[in-house]
Amino acid sequence: MATGVTAVPRQRPGLALAAAISTVSLVGVGLSLTMALLAVRLAEIGYSARAIGLNPGAGGLATLAIATFVPQLARRLGVRNLLFLALFAAVASLAAFALFENYWSWLVIRGVYGASLTVLFVLSEFWINSVALPQKRGIILGIYTTSLAAGFAIGPTILAVTGTHGLAPFLAATVLFFVAAIPVALVGSHAPEIEQQAKTSLRSFLFTAPVATLAALIFGAIETAAMGLLPVYALRNGMTAETGALLVSLFALGNVICPIPMGLLSDRLDRRQLLCAIAVAGCLGAVLLPVAAAYGFPLFACLLVIWGGIVGGLYPVGLAHLGARYQGAELAAANATYIMLYSVGMLVGPPFLGAGLDLAPPGFFWSIAALLCGYFVIAIWRLKESHQTHKV
Repeated sequence: MATGVTAVPRQRPGLALAAAISTVSLVGVGLSLTMALLAVRLAEIGYSARAIGLNPGAGGLATLAIATFVPQLARRLGVRNLLFLALFAAVASLAAFALFENYWSWLVIRGVYGASLTVLFVLSEFWINSVALPQKRGIILGIYTTSLAAGFAIGPTILAVTGTHGLAPFLAATVLFFVAAIPVALVGSHAPEIEQQAKTSLRSFLFTAPVATLAALIFGAIETAAMGLLPVYALRNGMTAETGALLVSLFALGNVICPIPMGLLSDRLDRRQLLCAIAVAGCLGAVLLPVAAAYGFPLFACLLVIWGGIVGGLYPVGLAHLGARYQGAELAAANATYIMLYSVGMLVGPPFLGAGLDLAPPGFFWSIAALLCGYFVIAIWRLKESHQTHKV
C-alpha cells in the first residue's frame, strides 16, 4: 500500500533516530534558554508580568498559523532542506532579538522564531515516528520526550554561566542551534521524504483520533500552567518564592524520569487504554495534591514529582498512538495537528487554570482534575465506540 513517504533505509535506523532526537533536544535547550532570557530582559526594562506573559503568545499564534503548511512545505522542499531552513530562521531570529531590544520588535520576532520552531518540532517528531520500529515506538518516543524535557531543564541553567546581559546569552543559544544542525547535515539524507499530499485534513484528525490528538492539548495546558502558576500557588499557599521555583523543578523532574517507563508500557498495552489510565491517575493526583500539602512539604513534593511524570506521559503515549495509526504523508499531517493542539493548550490552559487558582489555592489543581476528567470521558466514549464498530 502506498504511503506517500520514502522510508529511512533500515540499515541505519538507530543513527537516524539519534540524529533526530539530538537535533530536537539541542533546540529544546536553546528554546528554554531564550524564553527565560527574554522574560528576564523584559522584566528588567520594567514591563508588567502580564505583558511579559503575553509576549510569548506571538510564538503560539505562529504555530497555529504555520503548522498546517509544514507537511506541504516538506513535500516541496524536502525534509532535510526544510530543517536547515528552519534552523537558519531560528538563528536569524536570535540575532534580531539581540539587535532590536524592545517589546514590540520582540513580539514580531517571536512570531518568526515560533514558526521556525514549529517546523523543527513537526519534522523531528515525524522523522522519529517514521523511523521507529512498531514494537519499540513507545520506548523510543519516551526517550525523545525525556531528552527534550532534559533540554528544557538545562537551558535556563546556562544563563548562570553567560549571565543575562550583553550578547553572550544570545551567542550561546546561537551556538546550540548551529550544533543542532550537525546531525541533520550528517544523517539528514536518511530522513523520510513526503512524496504525496495527505488526504486527511488537520481538522479531521480531531474526529478520527481524538484520544491521541487531545492528549497534546491537555498536556500543553497542564505543562504551561504548571510552569507559570506553580510559583503563584506556592505564594498563595503561604510558601516562599524560592519554594515556588522548586515546585516547578519538581514537576519538570517528573517529566524527565517518567516518559521512558510510560513508553515501555505503551509498547505492551493498548495505548488508548493507557491514556485513559493516565487521565484517571492524573485526576486523582490533582485532587490529592492539596490534601498532601496540608500534611507537610515532603509528602507534597514527592507526590508532585510522581504526578508530573504521570501527566507528562500524555505526550509520548499520544504521539506513539498517532505513529501506530498513520503512515507517510498522513503521519506528517497528524504530527502537525499534534503540535498545533499542544500550542492551543499552551494558549488556553493558563487562563482557565489560573481562574481556578484565583478562586482558591487548591482550585488550581481542582481545575486540572476537571480538565483530565473531561478528557477521560471523551477517551472512554471513543473506546466504547471503536469496540462497537470493531475499528482500531
